Amino acid sequence: QVQLVESGGGLVQSGGSLRLSCKASGFPFSLYSVSWYRQAPGKERELVAGIINRLGDTNYADSVKDRFTISRDNAKNTVYLQMNSLKPEDTAVYSCNARMMLLGKQYNYWGQGTQVTVSS
Repeated sequence: QVQLVESGGGLVQSGGSLRLSCKASGFPFSLYSVSWYRQAPGKERELVAGIINRLGDTNYADSVKDRFTISRDNAKNTVYLQMNSLKPEDTAVYSCNARMMLLGKQYNYWGQGTQVTVSS
């Protein structure tokens, strides 16, 4: 059974930090590109950060560069998002995504999301 389970969300004051985790199971995690997305109320879901290949190259939304860091531990089947200097506008549901293209077929999995609320 394929699962992505996020944890680590919560309520934090502006300027604070949180570390999100996403534990994968049921598929070969190390072969997949992984990303974090977020969706605030009334807004479209947006890409926050991703590890886009096996070399570990990363990309970030401009709004989180130099504040957020994505990382993965393939031995633990887990992807992390370290969030520092949090702002109220970072408030959203954060979801992890794992995807892979193989022989023309895309494999694409989502977690259920974890709420991050930043108070001013």
